[in-house]
Amino acid sequence: MNPPPRARLRRAAGAALLALAVTGAATGCDAAKEAAGDIVSSATAAVASAAQQKMDQVKDGVNASGDVDAGATSVDGDRTVATITATNPLDTTADYAVVVTFRDDGGNLLDTVFLTIDGVGAKASKSGTARSNRTLSGATTAEIAQALRH
Repeated sequence: MNPPPRARLRRAAGAALLALAVTGAATGCDAAKEAAGDIVSSATAAVASAAQQKMDQVKDGVNASGDVDAGATSVDGDRTVATITATNPLDTTADYAVVVTFRDDGGNLLDTVFLTIDGVGAKASKSGTARSNRTLSGATTAEIAQALRH
């Protein structure tokens, strides 16, 4: 049985700290920075994979990327957040499953979040907050990677 995504992320973070300490002591600061970047990239990929697994569980979902918009990012405590708004074009209430990515100014993937916005009324809009899984530094943007209406 696979551990939950957050447990895998904690293990990756622990491994990152250990690798940083060992690499930094053995090879100097530049190698430690490179190793840290590789580990953060691996942890980010693990979170993205977990978000995709949640999307894969959505039954009878219809592509709704055009129904969902990401607002500007801001910082809330130690996390980056963005308001995500779903606008339902249907005559019936719908639920939305959304994968939101946070990227830096260079377009590099920093984090991925899975968000649900339930009970969006017919011909109405409803918002939710995408909150990063970890502290992000520098300027970031939120993008809708995938959205399903169900």
